[in-house]
Amino acid sequence: MSWLGPEPAARQLAEQQSDPDERYNPYTGLRLVPGVEDSTPAAAQLGLEPPRFCEDCGRRMIVQISPDGWWAKCSRHGVRDSTALGQR
Repeated sequence: MSWLGPEPAARQLAEQQSDPDERYNPYTGLRLVPGVEDSTPAAAQLGLEPPRFCEDCGRRMIVQISPDGWWAKCSRHGVRDSTALGQR
C-alpha cells in the first residue's frame, strides 16, 4: 500500500466484493441497514437540499445548484439530475 491508498488492483477487488444491493443515504453518506432507522436532515426531507453522496457507493459527489434545479456527479456512477427525479 502506498501513501496514496490501496493499489488499484486491491481497490478493484474490494469494489467487486461489495454487495450490489448495498445502498447509502444520499444526504449523509451512511450505509442503509434494514431495520435500523436512518436520520435524514430536515432540509433534505423538505426538498431544500440536493443529495451530496452517491446512493450506490456512498462517495461524495460534485454538486451544482442552479435556480431551476441541480445535478450531482459521482466519479463511479455518473450524473443524477433533479429533472430525472421530478424535483425540477
